[in-house]
Amino acid sequence: MIVNRKFAEHYFGGRSPIGRHVGFGRGPKTKVNLEIVGMAEDSLYEGPRRGFQRQVFVPYYQTSYPGGVAFYVRTALDSKQMFNSLRQKVHELDASVPIFGMKTLESQLDETLGTERLVAFLSALFGILATLLAALGLYGVMAYVVARRTREIGLRMALGAPQRVVLWMVMREVLLLLAGGLAVGVPAAMLLTRYVSSQLYGVKPTDLPAAAAALAVLSIVATLAGLLPARRASTIDPIRALRYE
Repeated sequence: MIVNRKFAEHYFGGRSPIGRHVGFGRGPKTKVNLEIVGMAEDSLYEGPRRGFQRQVFVPYYQTSYPGGVAFYVRTALDSKQMFNSLRQKVHELDASVPIFGMKTLESQLDETLGTERLVAFLSALFGILATLLAALGLYGVMAYVVARRTREIGLRMALGAPQRVVLWMVMREVLLLLAGGLAVGVPAAMLLTRYVSSQLYGVKPTDLPAAAAALAVLSIVATLAGLLPARRASTIDPIRALRYE
C-alpha cells in the first residue's frame, strides 16, 4: 500500500513508513500482511472542511474485497466527446464493466465547493445589507437631531459661529455614536469569530487585516451617513432657523 504523510506522522511519529507492515482489522489477531511501499503528500479528503485525513491507497487487483474505482483522464477533447469515447473504449475492452458518475473536474469542484460558495455569498450579502441599514439608521438619527436643534444652530450662526464649528458640532455626535458602537461591536465580533470561522471555510478567528478593513469600512460609512445632516446644518439660514418651530 501507499500511505499519505498524515498517516505516517500519526502512526510512525514522522519516521519513514517504507517497508513497514500493517493490516486491516481489529484486535491482536489482525494480519499485518500489507507492506508500505511509498508515501504520498497530503490532499483534501471529501471537501475543504474535512481537511487532511489519514489515507491509504491499496492496489485494486490485490484487494480481497470488491470496491468502486475512480479514474481521472487527461484529455484535450470536449467533455461530451470524451465521455462517448471512454464509454466506447471500455465497452470494447469489457462490455460487462459498468460506467457511471462521469463528470469533469470542474463540475466536481463546483459540487464540492457549492455549499461553501453559497454560505460565503449569503454572508457577504447580509453583511452589506446590515451595513446599509446601519448607515440609514445613523442618517435618520442625525437628521432628527439636526431638526430638533435647528433653532439652536440658527442662534449660534446668528451670533457669529462659522460653518466649520457647526459642522464639527454635529460630526462630534456622529463620532461619539460611532465610538460607542465600535466599543460594543468589536468585543462581540471577537467572541463570535470562532463561530463564524466554523461556518466559513478559510476564515481565521485572528485575521487582523480583515478586522482592520471592516473597522475602516464601518468608520467610512458612518462618517458619510453623518456628513450629510452635518452639512445641511452648517448651511442653515440663521433668520429662517430662528423662526423655525
